[in-house]
This record gives sequence, C-alpha cells and structure tokens, in this order.
Amino acid sequence: MTDTSTRAVMDGYLDALLHGSDFGRFFAPDVVWTTMETGEEIRGRDAVRELILALHTQAFRARPEVVDLVTGDTTAMLEAVFVGTHVGDFAGQPATGLQVRWPYSMAYDVVDGSITAIRAYFPMTALSSQLAAAGRSVGAPA
Repeated sequence: MTDTSTRAVMDGYLDALLHGSDFGRFFAPDVVWTTMETGEEIRGRDAVRELILALHTQAFRARPEVVDLVTGDTTAMLEAVFVGTHVGDFAGQPATGLQVRWPYSMAYDVVDGSITAIRAYFPMTALSSQLAAAGRSVGAPA
C-alpha cells in the first residue's frame, strides 16, 4: 500500500466520522482498538465502531477537531481535540453537563485498504478525574 492509498483511507474514514456516515466500513473485520493508557483492547469491526459511537453520542455529545494527519505507507497518525459535553455515563461517572476539550493522538495501521489497528493515546484517567470533580461540584450544596 502506498502513502496515497493510506491517505485516501484515512481521509474517507475521517470524513465519514465527522459527517455521521458509516465510518466502520473503513475497518478490517478483525480491527483492534487499544487504549494505550490502560492496555484495554476492543476487537472486531462492530465492537470498535460501537465504542467510538458510544464516546461521541452516548457518554458525550462530541466531535473531534482534527489538528493534523500524517500518513505513511501503512500507518497514519492523527492529532486532534475531543470537544463535547458530558451527557451520559463515562467510566462510572453519570452525566455532569461538563464541556470538555481534550487533546489526543491516534495511531492507525492501514493494510489492503482497511484500518487494521487503532492505538488511542487518550487521557482517560485525567478525563475521568475531571468529570468526577465536576460531579462532586454539581452535587454539592450551594
């Protein structure tokens, strides 16, 4: 696969993700998502798609702001900002209504026109801590 092929896959994936169309079609059937902070892995096209949807539509009303995308022959790196409002359960923390802006990076492996691996460099613990603190503030007496 050439850099232009990898770039085309990533451009299509990001366009679909940002515009609410079927971004899962860019995943290989056995794609693996790894949350690098915890080592947690999610396997399979449907499971990875559902995780991304849950983050963007159930736990948060969110969207990524793309800062930069760099592609190579079989790899891509995305720098982005997760922008949204906490509207549902996330890591055991019920909705707080907190507006968040969190920078993050993602590494992708792209083979034969499909994303085969995603490594998420996303600050889950820091985000969970911020939501917990906001939840305590919301629940505190005035």
